[in-house]
Amino acid sequence: MTILKLQRQTGVALITVMLVVAIAVVLATKMSSALIFQIQRTDNLNSNQQAYWYAMGAEAFAKSVLTLSFKEKDDKAVTHLGQPWASGETSFPVDLGTISGEITDMHACFNLNSLINKKQNNDEQGNVPGSNPDENEPPEEDDKQGGSNKPPGNTGSSGKVIENKAKVAFIELINLLNIDGIGSFEAESMAEALIDWLDEDSSIASAGGAEDNDYAAKEYPYLAANSLLASVNELRLIEHFTPQVIFALKDYVCVIPNSDTHKININTIDEENIELLQALLGGVDASAAEEIFSERGEEGFKDISEFTSLPAVKSLKDFSQFKQQFVVDSEYFKLTTKTSFNDSYFSMNSIMKINKDETISVVNRSIGVN
Repeated sequence: MTILKLQRQTGVALITVMLVVAIAVVLATKMSSALIFQIQRTDNLNSNQQAYWYAMGAEAFAKSVLTLSFKEKDDKAVTHLGQPWASGETSFPVDLGTISGEITDMHACFNLNSLINKKQNNDEQGNVPGSNPDENEPPEEDDKQGGSNKPPGNTGSSGKVIENKAKVAFIELINLLNIDGIGSFEAESMAEALIDWLDEDSSIASAGGAEDNDYAAKEYPYLAANSLLASVNELRLIEHFTPQVIFALKDYVCVIPNSDTHKININTIDEENIELLQALLGGVDASAAEEIFSERGEEGFKDISEFTSLPAVKSLKDFSQFKQQFVVDSEYFKLTTKTSFNDSYFSMNSIMKINKDETISVVNRSIGVN
């Protein structure tokens, strides 16, 4: 009986030892896997952080390029595509990775926030109704009755004052892009809904607009921002804007943070975006826009009068109103940076402003491709 009892106890002890060993193996395996995961995670974080600092280095380099561009140019009041900043996308190899960046002019695209810029849209910058629409052009000859052969004020040949030039240009741009299912009515509704999204009040400005009640009635309700856009991607939240429309607009529009300025640099508009120039000129034919681009040259126009004196421009209907949208200098630029380090990738967009004292400040950074 004693021997049998001892054998039973030995068997129980052996099973206990085996269970303890099995548990220890499982725990060791789990700990080893967790340790390997943490090591890989830490390595990925370090690689991503290094890619981030590469992007910050690219931003510092872009500042120096902009500084060089504007210090070396003969006329500091002119920005054009022949300057160093406009060299296109540039890549640099670095240890275990690459850095690429491209600087673009934020005044070469349509600033969506400008739809509520009442000062510029209503020509209150020294060009009020009744004033000479173009100081660089001589006044027109009087007719036989002794009066001017042009309607009074800044009305152009049609006699109609365009109160919101940015809105007119935006609607024209959508129409010129020939988006399936989108006509003039839909384009005007988009512009009005965008204005309601941007303005500070909660009242619908016009029939095509949309405010809090429209957005609150959706399946996932929200309210209108009633403030300036921070990104073009916000268009997805605004009434009437479909993914198809946003995709068609993405190469022509932009957002300057905290700014509703409506100043388009005629010297830096991309020739491939000819529809933008057509829209800014009231929907003129592509041939007229192409003629303007051909006359512009690499170094652009020295001043606005050189641009407005072109035969292709002087013949345009109501150009005295549209000319207020154009400038030949720029103050906002966008740097698009893409970096890689040890199979980690990082993208960043930096918007930089040229200050009056020629210093450069970063007014906005966003992480991601767009």
